[in-house]
Amino acid sequence: MSRPFILITNDDGYSAPGIQALATAFEQVADVAVVAPAGEQSGVGRHITLTRPLRASVMGQMRWTVDGTPTDCVYLALQALLDRRPDLVVSGINRGPNLGEDVLYSGTVAGAMEGASSGVPSMALSLAYGDEMNYEPAAAFAVDLAQYLLTSDWPSSTVLNVNVPDTGERLITGYRWTRGGLRDYRRQVTVKQDPRGNAYYWIGGQGLGHVSLPGSDCDAIDQGHATLTPLCLEMTDFSCLEANTTTMVPGYTLV
Repeated sequence: MSRPFILITNDDGYSAPGIQALATAFEQVADVAVVAPAGEQSGVGRHITLTRPLRASVMGQMRWTVDGTPTDCVYLALQALLDRRPDLVVSGINRGPNLGEDVLYSGTVAGAMEGASSGVPSMALSLAYGDEMNYEPAAAFAVDLAQYLLTSDWPSSTVLNVNVPDTGERLITGYRWTRGGLRDYRRQVTVKQDPRGNAYYWIGGQGLGHVSLPGSDCDAIDQGHATLTPLCLEMTDFSCLEANTTTMVPGYTLV
């Protein structure tokens, strides 16, 4: 049986320890290509670069950096850089979790979404903050999850979003299937002035929490469990659509 072909990307950048641990783990069981941003691209979401050309630098055999986003990396890999289609796209391992609404901002999840939108089964993998930030247990878990995705009837239009607690040297032994949770970003903007008197702004808040929601990825990670959350690319709210199919907007005709 031939080895599977895995495309790996991330948003922390090509040199980040998470992606290096992931590539090392997969090299034992698969052919691996790494196409990752040249520098950190955290929080870029599904940004795709359309206003300038992109450059890909060869870093080794089946290894490239791209001066763009995770979406750019997967797009270029699938359409230009690789000589064959991968069996699976894996994005990560992110430094820090991607839970709840984080997936709307996450470059890690966006890399997996680009794979899924191109019809390739895809997963995103993130390591929750801990004392050691040891990526090896998460990488080993990813290899086993990849085997599951490749041998099951996993829909290519669904991204598997995986969050793993920092277990130190201990392997991951259990997980939960979860829904996305509700983050508490404690939104605020810090306003400062530069030396010329012009205002500049830092977006963010002090600390990051979540609303307790049974069955959510936020609660499960808080309890020390790995989480598997399927994310569908279809974003239509069908219940809302159905409830409003006969709604009349004043002054307009429903046709």
